[in-house]
Amino acid sequence: MPQASTYHHGDLRAACLRAARELLEEDGSAALSMRAVARRAGVSPTAPYRHFPDREALVSAVAAGGYRELAGHLAAAHPEPATPDELAAVAVAYVRFALDHPALFRAMFAEPCDPGNEERVAATAAVSEYVRGIVRRAYPDAAPDALSTAVWALVHGLAFLHLDGKLDASTADAVADRVRAAVLALLGAAPAPR
Repeated sequence: MPQASTYHHGDLRAACLRAARELLEEDGSAALSMRAVARRAGVSPTAPYRHFPDREALVSAVAAGGYRELAGHLAAAHPEPATPDELAAVAVAYVRFALDHPALFRAMFAEPCDPGNEERVAATAAVSEYVRGIVRRAYPDAAPDALSTAVWALVHGLAFLHLDGKLDASTADAVADRVRAAVLALLGAAPAPR
């Protein structure tokens, strides 16, 4: 008697993450539900629960992927920034990432995420450490935690101000000039590099 074949997806977790990202990009976070992800991935409505206990865990995993993408994007802007101008170039890349991936960026920073999600915590820590490293290299005499928090807060705020239409984002040059000027103005108040 032939045995009934069982359906095996292959990489269900990756398929669910892909589906979630597609839904985010198409319709924002309102369209992101476990049922919608299952439907988009072509699996049963309960299948995503094998990897994600709830929507919050799924969003955390999507956010962690976004943090890794952001880190790569920042490193591509400048692999080891060590001057205020190089730090400003990374800041521009951060805002550009937000404008190029608005739904993902909002999921990373505006959606509730599971704070106990190790993948998300590690990805967030990597971005935070990257910013601290830049500050340590560019301003070795500054307090790295305080200055990196100030820089990240400024750049992050600029990203959301552009996303929310509070600042003109009609041209890439206008955005870059504004971000660069703001970062250099902030860093002018920091101790001068050696």
